[in-house]
Amino acid sequence: MVDPIRLKRSFFNQSTIKVARDLLGARLVKVENGERIGGLIIEAEAYRGETDLGCHAKAGITPRTKTMYGPPGHAYVYFTYGMHWMLNFVTEREGFPAAVLIRGFFPTEGIQVIESRRGKQPRRYWTDGPAKLCQALAIDSAFNEYDLCAPDSQLYVESGDPIPENYVTTGPRVGFNNVPEPWLSIPWRFEVVPDYYYKDADGSA
Repeated sequence: MVDPIRLKRSFFNQSTIKVARDLLGARLVKVENGERIGGLIIEAEAYRGETDLGCHAKAGITPRTKTMYGPPGHAYVYFTYGMHWMLNFVTEREGFPAAVLIRGFFPTEGIQVIESRRGKQPRRYWTDGPAKLCQALAIDSAFNEYDLCAPDSQLYVESGDPIPENYVTTGPRVGFNNVPEPWLSIPWRFEVVPDYYYKDADGSA
């Protein structure tokens, strides 16, 4: 593997579908007190435009959705179900609302910190959901509109190992209620097959 490099704004300024797929295997990093915490992205979902009835932008510009209309390469963090934070990356051109929801990562750095926040479950379940990963990385509203591409950013994405197509599955996005077709079933969720990283049932790598 070559030395990882931070993903630039040009990476996020592409088709949201492509960004969601290409983020698999990339390294999500948060720096806390000089320590790197994070891992390799294993699941992501694409949300694109006001016509996408599964996307928050279907409501147009609101206090919550305005971040999606901003420049690519920023974090869109929102609160849901009265208890969970969700981390998204804004994509495509400024003024067009689109983002990728980061649904999971495979922990590789800052393991002790992640375990202190998520260690009541086997390792493979520490960060296998969007709310879980925000808890593991201590991500909340303070990171909404955060610039992932700034030189001094403490939350960013690095290049990783590309995931071969035969280890990637696609399917409908998760958690929709009363969303009509084709948005209910459109296959804009991309996931690395579990055994690609996790070799044992208890979550050992």
